[in-house]
Amino acid sequence: MFGKKKQPSQIDQEQLELIINAQKRIKQKKRLYIHFVVFLIGSVFFILLNLVLGFGKDVNPFNVNWFVYAILAWLFLLLYHTFNVFITHKFMGKDWEEQQLNALIARQKSRIAELRHKVEKDYPVPESTEKKTKISKGLTLIAAAGENDAIGKSNQLIWHLSNDLKRFKALTKNHCMIMGRKTFESFPKPLPNRTHIIITRQLQYKVPDGVVVVDTLEDALDAAKRDPQPFIIGGGEIYRLALPFAEKIELTRVHAHFDADTFFPKIDTSVWKEAGNTFHNKDDKHDYPFSFITYTRR
Repeated sequence: MFGKKKQPSQIDQEQLELIINAQKRIKQKKRLYIHFVVFLIGSVFFILLNLVLGFGKDVNPFNVNWFVYAILAWLFLLLYHTFNVFITHKFMGKDWEEQQLNALIARQKSRIAELRHKVEKDYPVPESTEKKTKISKGLTLIAAAGENDAIGKSNQLIWHLSNDLKRFKALTKNHCMIMGRKTFESFPKPLPNRTHIIITRQLQYKVPDGVVVVDTLEDALDAAKRDPQPFIIGGGEIYRLALPFAEKIELTRVHAHFDADTFFPKIDTSVWKEAGNTFHNKDDKHDYPFSFITYTRR
């Protein structure tokens, strides 16, 4: 999350699929060619077997030599093979299979939606039994996000803002930091003077001494209950799960749009109010303008 790693080059997915499909077609055509050659050799063999060696010489149904029927039957198989390679593949290939699968999935989703609507209508959940979110005292989400809520790509930050890193270290020092496994693995090593609490479903996940491992957000909050201000530091799914429990958000809003695969959840201004905003323009150490924004619950 906070380190810089060189990303390995990757073949474009579309190009990779084209290569795989081309290799498959080459194999199909090779098999057809082999079938054709074997058919020619086999036909000659049948003819020699009958006319030269006299095998089945007296077998002449409808006054036609038996090898003619054998060759015609084999020819039918060869034509069927040819039809599959050049005709069936064209009209019932991968694209056709995907269309059929997508159509089936769409019908299933529609049916599931109908059943869900019927269940909700016939068996409504009493309001008194609905689970109510309990705010965790002092819990703070801390993140840096672009204008489009981008926070990272390939488990790495998209930018390097010196003041943002200093602010992160200052705010989280001597506190518990709750994070997902991938966020923890983005650190070169655990940060000093902080308690790291990792949420992961991996059994027997190995961590250095002093790092706490749990498998749910509830267990993470329980592990941090003695801290008056534990911090949620990522990634995107952990932010989304923790947002309903948080009291505060410390957000560095980077004023640009970024290509990303991880995003910070949308901030509902009817729930959150802006309690502080400090703007920083770009300079020699910062490639983008940004703002330190503090949100608190209304």
